[in-house]
Amino acid sequence: MPSSLTINGLTRVIAHIGFPTQTFKSPMIYNPYFTDAGINAVVVPFSCEAHNYPAFLKAVFGNTNTAGALITMPHKVATVGLIDRVAPAAEIAGSCNAVRLGADGRLEGDMFDGEGFVRGIRRKGFAPQGKSALILGCGGVGSAIAASLAAAGAERLALFDTRAESAGALAGRLNKHYPALAVETGGNDVRGFDLVVNATPLGMYDGDPLPADVSRLSPETFVGEVVLREATPFVRAAQQRGCTVQLGTDMLFEQIPAYLEYFGLPSTTPENLRRLAQLD
Repeated sequence: MPSSLTINGLTRVIAHIGFPTQTFKSPMIYNPYFTDAGINAVVVPFSCEAHNYPAFLKAVFGNTNTAGALITMPHKVATVGLIDRVAPAAEIAGSCNAVRLGADGRLEGDMFDGEGFVRGIRRKGFAPQGKSALILGCGGVGSAIAASLAAAGAERLALFDTRAESAGALAGRLNKHYPALAVETGGNDVRGFDLVVNATPLGMYDGDPLPADVSRLSPETFVGEVVLREATPFVRAAQQRGCTVQLGTDMLFEQIPAYLEYFGLPSTTPENLRRLAQLD
């Protein structure tokens, strides 16, 4: 087992593309795993501004040792229009956070935020099939979670966003791909749902209001969070109600095995990634 990352002429490269890059966490999660497992691959951050992104994305995949690309802000929406094939989850989300070269040499992309969320709740004992869910926030991550819940067999999705047009547009995209799915838009009342997801930024900063009235949560409701903090006020309030919860950081670690599979690299478990990560 190698003790440090070794890069040579056979190293597969995953490009992590965004701007700015100083907050990127992926290299500190993927690369310790690659080192520990003896996988000749590396995640490299690329600080690419919007005006240069279309040309840069194409150039990245002109290299034969590119395994794939992780796409983050501000490029996730633009990527949908720059690739040849868009997976349903990315089409519904209207954004894409993973790109690879298909067997025919064409660029294809997918969105894994929702996949990571669904993998996580399943591992915690919540099966989405036949269940109802309220998605609070219909931006990129909320749309991705809605798409993955629909793919996992959810029966009813309620969508809420302070911009009603965002919820309506997401409902239309879901209905196009899943015509049998019951989709509604409107309020943020959490009462009566099997699953409630905070897919808003509320909770990122101390003093943020809660995204919904938590006093109306049933203890049987599973509550999910996307904000990357260990315990937001929303999560703590849900736990006090007796709810099972999933943290935003859980979603992050759950989606990495899906990325690895997508890029054709040996996968692992979220627990192993957490054990090896060098985030401090």
